[in-house]
Amino acid sequence: MGGNSNVRAAAAGNGSRSGKLLEILNVRVVGGGERVLVLSHGFGTDQSAWNRVLPYFQRDYRVVLYDLVCAGSVNPDHFDFRRYTTLDAYVDDLLAILDALRVDRCFFVGHSVSAMIGILAAIRRPELFLKLILVGASPRFLNDRDYHGGFERGEIEKVFAAMEANYEAWVRGFAPLAVGADVPAAVREFSRTLFNMRPDISLFVSRTVFNSDLRGVLGLVRAPCVVIQTAKDVSVPVSVATYFKAHLGGRTTVELLPIEGHLPHLSAPAALVPVLRRAVASHR
Repeated sequence: MGGNSNVRAAAAGNGSRSGKLLEILNVRVVGGGERVLVLSHGFGTDQSAWNRVLPYFQRDYRVVLYDLVCAGSVNPDHFDFRRYTTLDAYVDDLLAILDALRVDRCFFVGHSVSAMIGILAAIRRPELFLKLILVGASPRFLNDRDYHGGFERGEIEKVFAAMEANYEAWVRGFAPLAVGADVPAAVREFSRTLFNMRPDISLFVSRTVFNSDLRGVLGLVRAPCVVIQTAKDVSVPVSVATYFKAHLGGRTTVELLPIEGHLPHLSAPAALVPVLRRAVASHR
């Protein structure tokens, strides 16, 4: 597997749904290393979110990038509202991509919802994942009796109502909050990819994410994990990283970045890259 010609070959030689999926989800393989690194983006972005991180890994890794089916860069006709009601369908997509590309071991970097997807994929197919690197991750975004996820149910329902009432106004308010730091270019970029999403798909996926609860399965993860969290994230309190460390089944380290925001790969790649490089330097 070496380069996008191999993606085309895999798609052509895989007449099944998984072969077609490589095209639908804009799968790319770049770089020339032996080890495989998968970069999976979060809600509201697409694979372009990794553009400022990618150059630091292309020499030493074969990097697999793809778009989640909900991303604005994917034809919305492919978003099946009956199928993508839970994160399991997104896990199916990830595993189908890795199988079509004949990946047998990989380092997986997942941002936000993709961290959840990676956790579930590693439980289902533990032999595939050397290590999980979870950026801005949460097993549950809603508060519970003895768990601080960051949001009350009533708050989230107000967010959904705002998205439904005026999606453009919601994006203009949410993007700067999510980026956190004063990085106008990152706000513009996040706004662009949020606007690229069809509003009904964006709302549907938000509901799926906020209704997900992975707390009960974290102990089933066997792969080593690195949880990367910023010091101030509007979506994920720092206490969630501590929760991950206490409950993930694999050996877990927490890396706290002394910056602000939910999207460090967009707003502060210089702070994120050294931590990522250290995380994928070994699978222990």
